[in-house]
Amino acid sequence: MHLITRRHVLPSINKTLIQQKQLLLSNSRLVLLLSTLTTFYNNSNLQHALLQMALHGHYMNFQDYNTLLNECVTKRAFREGQRVHAHIIKTRYFPSVYLRTRLIVFYNKCDSLRDARFVLDEMPVRNVVSWTAMISAYSQRGYAPQALDLFLQMLRSGTEPNEFTFATVLTSCTGSMGFTLGRQIHSLILKSNYEAHVYVGSSLLDMYAKYGQIHEARGIFECLPERDVVSCTAIISGYAQLGMDEEALVLFRRLLGEGMQSNYVTYASVLTALSGLAALDHGKQVHNHVLRSQVPSYVVLQNSLIDMYSKCGNLTYSRRIFDTMHERTVISWNAMLIGYSKHGEGREVLELFSLMRAKKKVKPDNVTILAVLSGCSHGGLEDKGLDIFYDMTSGKIEVEPETEHYGCVVDLLGRAGRVEEAFDFIKNMPFKPTAAILGSLLGACRVHSNVDIGEFVGHQLLKIEPRNAGNYVILSNLYASAGRWEEVRSLRDLMLEKAVVKEPGRSWIELDQVLHTFHATDRTHPRREEVYAKVKELSVRFKEAGYVPDLSCVLHDVDEEQKEKILLGHSEKLALSFGLIATPESVSIRVIKNLRICVDCHNFAKFISMIYGREVSLRDKNRFHRFVGGKCSCGDYW
Repeated sequence: MHLITRRHVLPSINKTLIQQKQLLLSNSRLVLLLSTLTTFYNNSNLQHALLQMALHGHYMNFQDYNTLLNECVTKRAFREGQRVHAHIIKTRYFPSVYLRTRLIVFYNKCDSLRDARFVLDEMPVRNVVSWTAMISAYSQRGYAPQALDLFLQMLRSGTEPNEFTFATVLTSCTGSMGFTLGRQIHSLILKSNYEAHVYVGSSLLDMYAKYGQIHEARGIFECLPERDVVSCTAIISGYAQLGMDEEALVLFRRLLGEGMQSNYVTYASVLTALSGLAALDHGKQVHNHVLRSQVPSYVVLQNSLIDMYSKCGNLTYSRRIFDTMHERTVISWNAMLIGYSKHGEGREVLELFSLMRAKKKVKPDNVTILAVLSGCSHGGLEDKGLDIFYDMTSGKIEVEPETEHYGCVVDLLGRAGRVEEAFDFIKNMPFKPTAAILGSLLGACRVHSNVDIGEFVGHQLLKIEPRNAGNYVILSNLYASAGRWEEVRSLRDLMLEKAVVKEPGRSWIELDQVLHTFHATDRTHPRREEVYAKVKELSVRFKEAGYVPDLSCVLHDVDEEQKEKILLGHSEKLALSFGLIATPESVSIRVIKNLRICVDCHNFAKFISMIYGREVSLRDKNRFHRFVGGKCSCGDYW
């Protein structure tokens, strides 16, 4: 038997002691590293933490890497995050699916989609969170095709999407094929039983609303078992974007009564609807609600308030909000400029534009110049407008002229009665005239009775837009004003043949937060008898004061008595008369018209302001008219 001697035992004991000592030293180093990293994280000293990572490379574990990556994500520290990723590779650390997903999130936060995709492609195992993180990265950056392609790859891999995947991928259903793809994804959502989930439902109804399918969107909304601010905002915004302003307002009031919590996006959407309705009283209520709810004064909300007040005829409030803004974007300046322009305040437009250029913090864009040119057009400042246009074409104003700017110049010249000059300008444009530009010139020919150019332009428009009722109406008006009734009848026959339907004129007035709508020769209003009696009474009284009905506004070949009767049935007159009998004498009358106001109704409103001493605000399709003491703010130039 071999004997174990002291000489054999001692080296073994010594070796064991050395290993234990090394292990204790390693553990103490690890404890020191963790303590150091924690201290540095708490002190937000990322650079020192990265230095410790380099010094103690192989002792890093999941928790260390995760904490470092979270710091890099929070601070969007791209170079530092790359160092962490490189260290993982260099030390041959095998990261978990979770850690790799955090890398995808990090690269997305730092706008490096290429690196994020590289991480996903290198993953040996992917879960639904990994796929969704990358799909979300593409979707957020507007790369819809890539997001949809990756979604298909995910399905082919056998990974089941979750509610976040569906909610994200639906936002990528854009373009001509977006609706078809969205419906296919909707079918998959139904099979997966996710339709009732609030996130998925919000994205679904937003997708349908975006493509004008508001009834489908509303159906999804009503079926949601619970609704959050996102879903409520999405459906209200859908109505507002489609111009269904009354529906948006009614829904907002209902949801508010049900305890809906609103954010700044909700309020901005509602204000958009109120702008379309020009419902000033409702607008003031929403503004007060915003102030009471202490929603942060985001620029987008302030811009919506400026737009709402200006479209409701209260430029004073618009300018007050504009002047108190701590930060103004180009949209803020544009909203105020457009407000002045719509009210025909051309000089205020030019003053504000000069102030904007002097500040030099925000550069004008193409919308800015459009607003300025339009302001000059509505304000009778054609020479100033031409100077600005030529400054733009010569490079003095750093905005590239677009089709719309040329259209503004045509409108500018046409409104000023320089129809032949406008016609020559169109001939010399560097592109073929659009329907909008020709339509602007046709309107000028109607106002200034230039039948020759109007007839030529009108027939060009009928070829370009054979189903646009507006072109038929304006050309018919031009023929009627010249007494060419045979051509008027031919145009009407052509409209019938092509099944072209003219948009009916309607006017509305808000009283006690209720909108009263009137159509031409309307017999549906509950107080119709009072309204018609008032219209006839006003006609007699105004004639005694010098009012002469403008029969050229009637486009029917009938006798003068019948023409006068037709004029009395115009929706503007009905709404104005209702305003007189339904409001106190000290209150301004505010009327909105969906089409351009006719000359006779314009004169009628003048006499109301003069005889009754009432201020009248009338917003038509193109602009505002403010009548005081028998005069209009437009100076009879519109």
